[in-house]
Amino acid sequence: MQQDAAQENPKKLFVGNLSFNTTRETVESIFSEYGTLTDVALIIDRMSGRSKGIAFVTFETQEQAQAAIEALNGFEVDGRELIVNVA
Repeated sequence: MQQDAAQENPKKLFVGNLSFNTTRETVESIFSEYGTLTDVALIIDRMSGRSKGIAFVTFETQEQAQAAIEALNGFEVDGRELIVNVA
């Protein structure tokens, strides 16, 4: 039996299709409406120093994470529709 290298964490969400101008603070503000966040990571390009357009958001509970997915997948931020799912 083969075990997957990466295990899904139902409390950690992938957030894609972010504008390159969206800040960590904006992501934190939007997602904190759905529960207590334990971590927010906006991925930054090392060479340019700007956002790569993706983030990872971790909630305290799986229920909070699921509520955020249902509410924010397709939600428009800075002119772009977010892609939100379990990381």
